Amino acid sequence: MAPRAAAAVAVVALVCAVQSSLSGAAVPGLSPGFYKTTCPGLEQIVNAQVTATFNKDQGVAPALLRVLFHDCFTQGCDASVLIKGRGTEQIPGGANGTLRRVALDLIDRIHREAQAACGRVVSCADVTVLATRDALFKAGGPRFNVDLGRLDSFAPAPDRVNDLPSPFVGADKHIEAFKARKLSADDLVSLSGAHTFGVAHCGVIPPRGTHSMDPQLAKQLQEKCTKPTATTTQDLDVLTPHVFDNKYYVGLTQKKGMFLSDQSLIDHPLTKNLALAFSKNQTAFFIEFGKSMTKMTEMGVITSKLQGEVRADCTVAGKPPRIEAATAADQGFTADM
Repeated sequence: MAPRAAAAVAVVALVCAVQSSLSGAAVPGLSPGFYKTTCPGLEQIVNAQVTATFNKDQGVAPALLRVLFHDCFTQGCDASVLIKGRGTEQIPGGANGTLRRVALDLIDRIHREAQAACGRVVSCADVTVLATRDALFKAGGPRFNVDLGRLDSFAPAPDRVNDLPSPFVGADKHIEAFKARKLSADDLVSLSGAHTFGVAHCGVIPPRGTHSMDPQLAKQLQEKCTKPTATTTQDLDVLTPHVFDNKYYVGLTQKKGMFLSDQSLIDHPLTKNLALAFSKNQTAFFIEFGKSMTKMTEMGVITSKLQGEVRADCTVAGKPPRIEAATAADQGFTADM
């Protein structure tokens, strides 16, 4: 068999293996057709709203991906990051203080339209996952598999926002953080590829010496970020900043990683080989990124109505059931919740 044909067969086999493994890894209570009867037009609603917003602002794709990541890594994929107000995860000046309104507002619009069409059956958590999946695909990325049926949390977890992986630390700390969430070092490498598009504010880009950053890039950043304004941003991928591809990893081989957490992936013994492989093979990156995204969206999922609900408003905290109502539900009775 010719080398090119053999490579093609290998890629097809890998895709099939990934799809097969994902189809059998569903969380109990989730399923691809969860809204088939209760809201059959949901995916069309999501796609139409995402398309309209993406056509106006392609930055909505990385913005949604960041919202989803920050939601899932706090207390699970439960839409807690969407809740507004004092004592929420949207702490001014914190890690969620710069979540883009274009993404948050899009999720809210989709949720309101789904409620208007189907009633209060579609969770904000599922809307966040679906919107991110569709926007990523429109930006040129892979279309990852998702099961649906997540419930929304009753309340946010502001005390856990600081648990989000920091851009100021190396791969060791990130490997630990991912392991605590049952994600591997390989998942870390794959999901870090989300930095192949999007921007960061100068305040979260620490100055680094030329030993760990390309000298020309280090000089440009020093000039740009010495006296930044509140809106001064820098592309995370300096090679192809607006395209979802594997050039982020190519940049790491050239010491052009924007964060220390990014650049360290190319040096750490547990992450180096895969980062190098992705820099040479975009297909492999897409396959593994999709696989890791599916795993991430299943973290800390709520499916019990005693622990979560379908919130009426994505931006407003929910209302836990009363103890007597929860007891009645356990016994199979209908209760006023």
